[in-house]
Amino acid sequence: MAQAPTDGRRVRGDESRRIVLAHAVDTATVDGLDGLTIGRLADASGYSKSGIATLFGSKEQLQLAVVSAARDVFIERVVAPARAGTPRGLERVCALLEHWLAYSRDRVFRGGCFFAATSVEFDAKPGVVRDAITAASSEWEDYLTVSLEHAMAAGELPLLDEARQLTFEMVSFLEAANTRSLLHGSAEPYRRAEVALRSRLLALGADPERVATIGRGPED
Repeated sequence: MAQAPTDGRRVRGDESRRIVLAHAVDTATVDGLDGLTIGRLADASGYSKSGIATLFGSKEQLQLAVVSAARDVFIERVVAPARAGTPRGLERVCALLEHWLAYSRDRVFRGGCFFAATSVEFDAKPGVVRDAITAASSEWEDYLTVSLEHAMAAGELPLLDEARQLTFEMVSFLEAANTRSLLHGSAEPYRRAEVALRSRLLALGADPERVATIGRGPED
């Protein structure tokens, strides 16, 4: 019986942490990870400064927790639905691209893709926070590369000879659409990215019907 109050406090602490992190991830896409302060998060989340400080300890620990939370959201919105809804190969590649576009275009975070924003912020700042951002970004690119390699092995991209190069090009299209859409307040960059992605895959011998799913929007 004595354990119940402790468990209750842990549950409340976990919920508080989740709420604060949701505000922090969103804020970081606009103001940067270095722009996060205990005071601003207290105002945004409704929790006290002392309470937030207790949850995270230091600013660096807060930043690392924010990167981890953003990674979880990215997996939930981009990777998990593509894996659950498509077989390995070209169909999954197209689903990953479409879900990424929706994740950015639908403004899951106010500042678009969290990792596109923070990669620019921390690209010249060595340390554990940059390492965490790099690891999460590399994880995504590695998964896209593996998915392309499955498409190659299945003969679905007969003219592709290096999956990693194509990953670089695709990520460049995606991140350019994200940045230009934010800068110009327009959805047109996403349409241009869709055209570029479809054209690149078609040039590598992809099935036009499969490639046409890029731009339709994720299926429910």
